[in-house]
Amino acid sequence: MRLRLLKVCFVLFASIQLASAQKSSDNPNPQDCSKLPDHAKLKAALTAAVKEGQDANGGLGNQMWGTVVNRDGIVCAVVFTGPNRAAQWTGSRLISAEKANTANAFSSNNFALSTGNIYAGAQPGGSLYAIVTPPNPNTAFAGNPQDFGQSNDPLVGKPIGGVIVFGGGLPLYSKKGELVGGLGVSGDTACTDHVTAWKTRHALGLDAVPMGVAPGPSDNLIFDIQNGTSSSGFGHPDCKGGKPNKDIIEKLNQSLPVGPK
Repeated sequence: MRLRLLKVCFVLFASIQLASAQKSSDNPNPQDCSKLPDHAKLKAALTAAVKEGQDANGGLGNQMWGTVVNRDGIVCAVVFTGPNRAAQWTGSRLISAEKANTANAFSSNNFALSTGNIYAGAQPGGSLYAIVTPPNPNTAFAGNPQDFGQSNDPLVGKPIGGVIVFGGGLPLYSKKGELVGGLGVSGDTACTDHVTAWKTRHALGLDAVPMGVAPGPSDNLIFDIQNGTSSSGFGHPDCKGGKPNKDIIEKLNQSLPVGPK
């Protein structure tokens, strides 16, 4: 019991540390967002992906929120695709930010994990159980709601923290294969969030994924959960609601392949 408690404490501590801004010799300026898309570029790429609609993305056809964080977990941009901030699920703003943080925090220059890849391990009895953590409350609930999704969104320039383990969060890799941050998309089913994030990352040219747990190799979703158990340990459930998109997801690495450019 004592060993399990220590393990849980270690996981929580590690996730909080990874999710926080960290000063290092590699990046003396933790608020540097120069390797990531700005507000306008992120909004254009995400909006174009959403406009492909249910037939191409599956799910409910909802509008989306999108967030990017840099390598130190600092939020660089927050956008929405609808005509105003009320056109998307309001709760998805923070979810998108936490997904971006998670994908960045648990990937490396040599290995990519999407948020959906962590799902199975985070379930009761899994090796990552208790890894899910809330966002930084001082960041999450600050600012004027009228600025949400704008270039001056209150999240920008701050560490959001938090760990989420369902589809929609992807690490971002430069054409040189350098991990430069994370992208989070939220507003529909978790599977549609993943599809939309994948298309957005591709449009931004930040998908030089070096290695992953899914075929490709990639950080795509894996649908291998049977009777509550993932045979790979990295599985994600098929999503219910709206148009199914399992076939779309399984073909993503052929239609929009990742890897060194």
